[in-house]
Amino acid sequence: MQAVTTIGLDIAKMVFQVHGVDAEGKVIIRRKLKRRYVAAFFQKLPPCLVGIEACASSHHWSRELKALGHTVRLMPPAYVKPYVKRQKNDAADAEAICEAVSRANMRFVETKTPEQQSCLMLHCTRHLFIRQQTAVINAIRAHLAEFGIVAPVGRNGLEALLDVVADSSDQRVPEIARACLVALGAHLRVLKTQILEFDRLIMAWHRSRLLRFSGQDVSHVHPDRLDGRALARARSHHLLRRGNPSCHL
Repeated sequence: MQAVTTIGLDIAKMVFQVHGVDAEGKVIIRRKLKRRYVAAFFQKLPPCLVGIEACASSHHWSRELKALGHTVRLMPPAYVKPYVKRQKNDAADAEAICEAVSRANMRFVETKTPEQQSCLMLHCTRHLFIRQQTAVINAIRAHLAEFGIVAPVGRNGLEALLDVVADSSDQRVPEIARACLVALGAHLRVLKTQILEFDRLIMAWHRSRLLRFSGQDVSHVHPDRLDGRALARARSHHLLRRGNPSCHL
């Protein structure tokens, strides 16, 4: 049996699908692997090219397999889909990944470091809290409107509504409704505090990275305008100045 040179790995939460071929394209391996056996399986294989769809946990597995000596390529799922030859299932997906990764004109996704993923998580969590904040504000306004209490749009209007909620002598709001609104107000304050803390962390993270790569100062930039693309552009500019031909803007 010839050695495996290319593997398509369809990752999942618990059960993974492996499709491996040799240098001539002959199928050598086609099997399922439970999550706890994946690392041990690849540790026994000689270094080979491993293709993975860029999806949840793909960057983790890319780092793990690279540490074992394999060459890992991540691909957008949309670029892999045309290579699926039959009905969609794990085996067909793994075969399609194996076929796609060997294409010379395939576009790949760079593997993110744990630090880069942590920054993306920071942005995603902040955006989640902002959506929750908007939902809580809308709930407070909608609930009070049921009792004929409204206020202008904006921060001042919201503060006026929260003052009504805090005033226990205001008979327009029933006690049960007031208890609900007090809880929403407390939750809103917690969300605002957490968002401000994330703003501070985002500014500190990007300031240190952009200063390192390009000398840019981002102290005046709002966190909403700081994302991974800004860091990627700065890093690309830094690599181009060093004459790195693999870097593309």
